[in-house]
Parts: sequence; structure tokens; C-alpha cells
Amino acid sequence: MKLLLDENLSDRIISKIVDLYPNSKHVKPLGLINTDDAIIWEYAKLNDFVIVSKDSDFHQRSLLYGHPPKFIYLRIGNSPTSKITAILRDNLETIIEFGGSQTESILILG
Repeated sequence: MKLLLDENLSDRIISKIVDLYPNSKHVKPLGLINTDDAIIWEYAKLNDFVIVSKDSDFHQRSLLYGHPPKFIYLRIGNSPTSKITAILRDNLETIIEFGGSQTESILILG
């Protein structure tokens, strides 16, 4: 499963999770910083990514359009990179199960 981290998350997280989520990316090296959410949504959809963000706009978009792409909503407020990394690592099994679900569009982690 490939994760696409939104700009509201540190790009340093990728190097700490890529062993569990190969080929995951951050929007920064893809040139998607300060980009409309619709463009990020389409990029994730076309490239088989699961979007990870703290942005409630993606939550709304996911409720409206469903999947693909799937969306992991981190409801954690301002948290250090280490906490976000730990959440993604500690919830590997849940995230993989979510990725394989035919019906679920949103996974909320906090």
C-alpha cells in the first residue's frame, strides 16, 4: 500500500515509514505543495495512493465522492512528527485491512 502524505504533514515521515509502506510519497517532491485538493485527489486516484492528511477538506471530499482514492484522516491536532510516525507504524495492520476493504473510504486515526 502506497501512502501520499499531504503538505500539512512533514516530509521527513516518509523515510520513517517507507519500510512498511513501500513507494509512499509526500506531496512536496511531487510538486504538489500549495495545490488544490482536487488535483491531489486526482493524482492519488490515478497513481493508486491512499491520502494521509489532517485536512478536514479531504474528509469532506471522501464523504462526497467515496473512493478511490481512500483517505486516512489523522485527527490529532498539532502533533510532533514522531507521534504521526508512531501512529502510522503502530496501525499497520488496521491500515492494510482498510486498504483492502471494498466498502470503506475513510479511516480515522487519532
